Amino acid sequence: MSHALTHTIILAAAQPRDMPDDARYSNDPLTHSTASFEVMQDTEPSDTLLAGFSQFGLAGLTAVDFLVDHLDLEQTGYVAADSLPAITPFENGTPRHHTRLFSRDGLDLTLLVNELFVPTVAADSFADAILDWTEANGVGEVAIASGVPVAHGPDEHRTYYVATDDYVDDRLAGHDVPPMGTGFLDGVQGRILQRGIDSDLAAGVYITPVHERVPDVEAAIRLTQTVSDVYGLDVDTSPLEAFAKEVADYYAELARRVEAVAEQQKPDDRMYV
Repeated sequence: MSHALTHTIILAAAQPRDMPDDARYSNDPLTHSTASFEVMQDTEPSDTLLAGFSQFGLAGLTAVDFLVDHLDLEQTGYVAADSLPAITPFENGTPRHHTRLFSRDGLDLTLLVNELFVPTVAADSFADAILDWTEANGVGEVAIASGVPVAHGPDEHRTYYVATDDYVDDRLAGHDVPPMGTGFLDGVQGRILQRGIDSDLAAGVYITPVHERVPDVEAAIRLTQTVSDVYGLDVDTSPLEAFAKEVADYYAELARRVEAVAEQQKPDDRMYV
């Protein structure tokens, strides 16, 4: 997958200057959302869904995008969004959906690549659309690769997990992945873990600290190595640094958008230890 000439088109309607503050707030999709999402599929998904979202550091997105490229997966579906600022990625003049599903025969894993920044107020709707789709299609496990923008030292440059007991028992026994000690997960990740607590869905989030640079290549490599080991993908991560450099301009543009609309929603240091 080549992103060398990839750009992002952002279409958003301007609000009238004389709009009252309360009306401006209620019409701002970043603070007051009626967003809805729909998952469209060409084939039935695998039993396990692995997702990477547009979040700080873009480490999870970079890792999952790399896996799609390295495992030679084919697009099998996408997620449509309504009532959010439009973003349409394109490559070599061809537009594509911002949130896409990938898989192939012989691999019991469906990957979700999400290039659309979903504001906190729309996170529950987004997560619920994914979860309703997984439930309707018999997906029994959801895993997320993610970076966390917290202060950390060199000794904390590793991948941790936050997961339901059944996910830990099924996937992490025998693997050197420590639990994240304490903290909070909100947004899409928090919603998916909550569903895992309250249902038979096995849910896990792989977390690694990220730096401000985008993409955080080292963080993406850590996530890729962990996911590859846990799921037996036998992925060589040595090309990931070159892959990250290839997509750096595109991800930097995407990150500017994430930072511009999400700075006010950036989580406080929640004492992840």
